[in-house]
Amino acid sequence: MVHTAHGLSIGLERAGREFFLKLKAVGTLTHDDYKIITPMINSALGEVKHPVVNALIDGSELEGWELRAAWDDLKLGVKHSKEFKKVAIYGNKEWQARMAKIGNWFISGEVQYFENATAAIDWLDE
Repeated sequence: MVHTAHGLSIGLERAGREFFLKLKAVGTLTHDDYKIITPMINSALGEVKHPVVNALIDGSELEGWELRAAWDDLKLGVKHSKEFKKVAIYGNKEWQARMAKIGNWFISGEVQYFENATAAIDWLDE
């Protein structure tokens, strides 16, 4: 049996004086992945009275989403759109840069794309 790695890891990291939420996406995300991911993110952000979140999305190993998972991702982003101050998307694919531009339509904070992880983290710490 062949196993294809896919999923999302979630962590909290610190760069300089700022903490940020780090999400690392791997492979092709599925609706079943979002059944697990969504309650975790909702719970983490729900515990903070007035969350103002900086986030790093590491998409360097992301291949994409199944159609239903893409819809899940959009719903999750819209639900928490006002809670994000800065979202840095680190990746290596042209479509990820376009996704960052589209993300600016749905998130009240800033979304920027980076091909260098250090530059992304430095921007979050500004």
